[in-house]
Amino acid sequence: MRLRIGFIAIAIVVSVFAGRLVQLQGIDPKQYAQMAAAEGSQSVVLPAERGEILDRTGEPLAASADGLMIVADPSLTTDDATDLADLLSKRLDLDYFEVLERLRARDSQFQYIARQVPAAEASKVVAEAREAGFVGLTTQDDPVRFYPSRDVAANVVGFLGTPRNDGSARPLAGLESSFDDYLAGTDGEARYQVGAGARIPLGDNTVVEARDGNDLTTTIDRDLQWYAQRVLSQTVRGARGDSGYAVVMDTQTGEVLSQADYPTYDASEPAEYPESTYTSRALSDVYEPGSVEKVLTVAGLIDAGKVTNKTRFEVPPVLNRQDRPIHDYFQHGTIRLTLAGIIAKSSNIGTVMAADEFEPGQMHDYLTAFGLGRKADVGLAGETKGILPSADLMTSQTADRIAFGQSLSVNALQMAAAVNTIANGGVRIDPSLVHGTATLDDGTEIGSGVATERRVVSEDAARQTMEMMERVIDPEVGVAPGAAVPGYRVAGKTGTAQRVGEECGCYDGTFTVSFAGFAPADDPRFTIYVVVQNPRNGGGGGSVAGPAFSKLMGYALRRYGVEPTGTNPSRLPAEW
Repeated sequence: MRLRIGFIAIAIVVSVFAGRLVQLQGIDPKQYAQMAAAEGSQSVVLPAERGEILDRTGEPLAASADGLMIVADPSLTTDDATDLADLLSKRLDLDYFEVLERLRARDSQFQYIARQVPAAEASKVVAEAREAGFVGLTTQDDPVRFYPSRDVAANVVGFLGTPRNDGSARPLAGLESSFDDYLAGTDGEARYQVGAGARIPLGDNTVVEARDGNDLTTTIDRDLQWYAQRVLSQTVRGARGDSGYAVVMDTQTGEVLSQADYPTYDASEPAEYPESTYTSRALSDVYEPGSVEKVLTVAGLIDAGKVTNKTRFEVPPVLNRQDRPIHDYFQHGTIRLTLAGIIAKSSNIGTVMAADEFEPGQMHDYLTAFGLGRKADVGLAGETKGILPSADLMTSQTADRIAFGQSLSVNALQMAAAVNTIANGGVRIDPSLVHGTATLDDGTEIGSGVATERRVVSEDAARQTMEMMERVIDPEVGVAPGAAVPGYRVAGKTGTAQRVGEECGCYDGTFTVSFAGFAPADDPRFTIYVVVQNPRNGGGGGSVAGPAFSKLMGYALRRYGVEPTGTNPSRLPAEW
């Protein structure tokens, strides 16, 4: 009986071991092998270096400098964890309890304490800890982000916030955010076996090398951007305005050489500025463009064969339409103006009379082709598409107001690209902030390398419109002689539009003033658009934005060595 009981007991034990062996080796061997390996291994992140954001000449707008991560070995720091956590949290502005937990982590010889710390600061803190008698702290390479030009192009470049808990970058604005995957690269990993709390010298060791991020080359000219921001700041503050934007485009390629906002912020110290400054207002703000839009209206009319720049109109002092009378900004009796004179003097009445020649829906088609009512998709978050009423909803009253730049909304880059279409002989080029091509985080490929072109109006229509825009600068007949650039032919157009107040949803008595133009007029190289919101000095587009345009255009022409064409400016008759 005793033998039988013994055999039964042995059989039960053997069965248990056999069942466990089947479970470990037959049912799920990989899971248990991974658990065993994990318990006997340690891994260390090999940080990838984030790609730089460069201007068009290769100058860094965002770069990675030497930095260090501070690492703790809990097997050595546990005993002094309380005092050491106090020192580290104060010196590095870290959460005391998180640091304490890491310093006391069980069964670990590697814990991050802080990542992307400037090298000098990290070395100083570790040295201070050692001098105080603490052991178990070391450092490893971990590049840190910096912005050498500070506020220059900050509205485009963006910035990185405090790293995430795993030490990875936290992009919060601009290209840093839109192209995070493209710039970030992939961290590597070094894994090694440990035993009895120590690394096994001849144990299995694997290393996956880090893959550094890609550099992103923008179309921005850093020096021109710096100058544009200073001119814009002076202009807005001089006019006692709320805000402003200035866009400088290469006429022939559509590349944005400068996209300036005021107010803006310092990318090195973003926390010192309101969050409202983090996005580019040139893309996010929508407003009614006013009379700058008239050049799109007349270019479409000429292309459609309805008028020429010499077509004559008798312009009355008031134009009574269906819902309300239309006035000009200046008082006059009945005046005889050519279409060139209507543009030179910025007559709302004359523009509406000319626009009456459009077939139903025709003006809407032209404005859509110029790019209004849709995003430019240049790679920055917060871009708006503006507001262009659909053809079905565009009443005759709405069409009247749209003809001279009210009852529709645009953003600054959108309008700059539309005017650039006229400068480029009637061919619209998609604007670009990225030189070449790069891939957004959503997988979309953008940049000047994939920008598309399409003809909007004929070359003749663009030329006739350019000749009318030259008369705007003429001191004898035009409204913006302050936009002239000595020695160069300049074509341009002023804009002054009523603004819709956020609180009342109505015109609140404030204005948007602007100036758009290009030079040399007969062989355009640059298109520039300057906008100021709510100037309080009583000035209009010609007196406020015109001089800023002149400064920016003069600087751009000199910087790129563009010579005057030597031809005579347009002398189209303004009256008849």
